[in-house]
Amino acid sequence: VEVKIEVVIPEKERSKEEMSPNGKASPLIYKVNGTARHYHLEEHPIASNPYHNPKDVVEASVCHVKDLENGQMREVDLGCGKALLIKESGEFHAVGHKCPHYGAPLVKGVLSKGRVRCPWHGACFNIGTGDIEDFPGLDSLPRFQVKIEKEKVYIRASKQALQTQRRTKMMAKCISLSNYNLSSTNVLIIGAGAAGLVCAETLRQEGFSDRIVMCTMDRHLPYDRPKLSKSMDSHPEQIALRPKEFFCTYDIEVLTEMQVAAVDVKSKIAVFKDGFKMEYNKLLIATGNMPKTLSCKGKEMENVFNIRTPEDANHVVKLATSKNVVIVGASFLGMEVAAYLAERAHSVSLVELEHVPFKKFFGERVGRAVMKMFENNRVKFYMQTEVSELREQEGKLKEVVLKSGKVLRADVCVVGVGAVPATGFLKQSGINIDSKGFIVVNKMMQTNIPGVFAAGDAVTFPLALRNNKKVNVPHWQMAHMHGRIAALNMLAHGTEISTVPYLWTAMFGKSIRYAGHGEGFDDVVIQGDLDELKFVAFYTKSDEVVAVASINYDPIVSKVAEVLAAGRTIRKRDVDTVFFLSYRTGDMSWLTGKGS
Repeated sequence: VEVKIEVVIPEKERSKEEMSPNGKASPLIYKVNGTARHYHLEEHPIASNPYHNPKDVVEASVCHVKDLENGQMREVDLGCGKALLIKESGEFHAVGHKCPHYGAPLVKGVLSKGRVRCPWHGACFNIGTGDIEDFPGLDSLPRFQVKIEKEKVYIRASKQALQTQRRTKMMAKCISLSNYNLSSTNVLIIGAGAAGLVCAETLRQEGFSDRIVMCTMDRHLPYDRPKLSKSMDSHPEQIALRPKEFFCTYDIEVLTEMQVAAVDVKSKIAVFKDGFKMEYNKLLIATGNMPKTLSCKGKEMENVFNIRTPEDANHVVKLATSKNVVIVGASFLGMEVAAYLAERAHSVSLVELEHVPFKKFFGERVGRAVMKMFENNRVKFYMQTEVSELREQEGKLKEVVLKSGKVLRADVCVVGVGAVPATGFLKQSGINIDSKGFIVVNKMMQTNIPGVFAAGDAVTFPLALRNNKKVNVPHWQMAHMHGRIAALNMLAHGTEISTVPYLWTAMFGKSIRYAGHGEGFDDVVIQGDLDELKFVAFYTKSDEVVAVASINYDPIVSKVAEVLAAGRTIRKRDVDTVFFLSYRTGDMSWLTGKGS
């Protein structure tokens, strides 16, 4: 039986919590089109504490204590919303039933050793606290009170929490920015993607109360970048990771349209392109990648795009509607854009140097199955060739000429031929950069320079899953974890990264889940039916499963991710058993075993 105490903050005290120690609301510096604007807390009032009004609380009997066995989860209805009831080690817990990331039903996820893993994208939550422990996503789950009376299980919950299904972790109270010297900072974060934002949030959650500055070349506050190719007509406000008032409340400055040109690690100064200089005590470099461009004639022509910003994506959708689109490169971005535009454009053609899309990542058999799905949706492939010229008519793109001699009609061209790390500004800094331009970090996301950390797509780091081999993993989930690990080690926590890579892509209503790191795989074991797009692919190297992918077999990828996260090894010979136990029967006993 769990005894839980609910603390209700009086209205007067709660209002003080939203203020800095000197009683003033802390401003957010947010540049719009190069002009600094200051937002104050009173301009953007924060939602009140959901527990201060007793009428907002509901209590309901949801089951008998014997209705759930240890290791079982159940989605229960409290009348005004649902909760996830969990029984583990004889104790009951209740948390939000939807993953705060994209709303996946957690009852279909994986329960193991005190946490539940999302079936869609692999985010993990502590069942006792609701806190997020692995990513993607920023918010934790709401936690609800559980009590046992006369062998019945009761849940007491806030109606608001039931409806929102998310909770922002409590953060440190911050001193007002008015006390800072605006030319200096304690933590400077270069880049405002997932890694940068999670780093800033983690610092605040861990009690860091000094100045934090994030700077970005983008014109927007941090947003959900994967949606640029999956939901191309989304506006910046719709995909923002946090609202403006969030940054104000927690004293996280965001300087938009600001590019760092150089870093002087001896003097601890970042020099911006416009000449402005900023001192720092700790530095995080999270600049991500820059898209490669074509090298052929006509590459600078109007209507030729790299998808880098919401404006790029929006513009492509507008121009492509009922027009002819050519996409160069069968990358994740290229394929997602092709899928999104297939129903909107008059024609979609995809040009690729390989003979099968995703061959190096998913293998030839899976790649061919995906290719067939695209062809069934009117996407035309031109494989084993590349672009030799882009032709114009009256100043606008008209044709794409291939080296095979084929000429394609084109009103719009989207380029997705890969990316390079955005680290050129560090060449003279003394920070260790490898031959491909990636920043080299250790397990604590530290560079070779004390006080300088790096995270996200621009780094190579030791991957525990592959015997600490230095790898680059440009996944959204991994960038989140990099940011968290960097923040913890800025605070000298000595935390090492050990997360399992997890990614997903969505095309024509089908989602491919992937966990692990399959680089260099030598065989693929398929369970299911590729033609029906209902399968699981196990990627092996030297008899060991190093990665897994699936379509229409949730939550098997999350189950395998949980096994790999526990440090266990799945052998090639065990694939049939793992598949049968985890999906066909739902038996999870193999998750808690030891060794292979």
